[in-house]
Amino acid sequence: MSKLRHSLSEDEYVLIRGTKKARMADLDEEALIRLHIRVRRARNKFVKLYRQSGAAKVEAKGARGAGKSANTHNADKAEVFESALSRVSRQLAKASKHNARKLKAERLDRARKDAPSFSDNGTGAGKVRSAGKVRTDATRESPGRKKFEASSIAAGARRQAAKDER
Repeated sequence: MSKLRHSLSEDEYVLIRGTKKARMADLDEEALIRLHIRVRRARNKFVKLYRQSGAAKVEAKGARGAGKSANTHNADKAEVFESALSRVSRQLAKASKHNARKLKAERLDRARKDAPSFSDNGTGAGKVRSAGKVRTDATRESPGRKKFEASSIAAGARRQAAKDER
């Protein structure tokens, strides 16, 4: 691992060093997303190089196993960036969950402030002085309503009689 670390370019080394837990602790979600993209691109680059150079060496070496052993440097670099990507992904997941909880709490607080709370009403003297009168449905006694209900009952009776005759 230390030999591999010395073979990384300056940019690659800085990128790997930036994925350490202590360095990612103070990054927000947007910065973590940008870091995740950079590490993923580097990992994809070395995976692609490993596969392409391995495929090219198979023809020269005569076997896939021999081609793979001659291509360990790119495989090791891809593995280093894969582990760095997993660290960034875990940190990004934590930050995303934290932000989601925070946004949900803010949304619920806004909803609680906007909605009236009836449980806070005391037994104080309000503006209404009387309890009011009991409201009844006055349309039940209208002639039109009586005719409609009688018609509905008669139609139901005719349907039942038709079923009974079968």
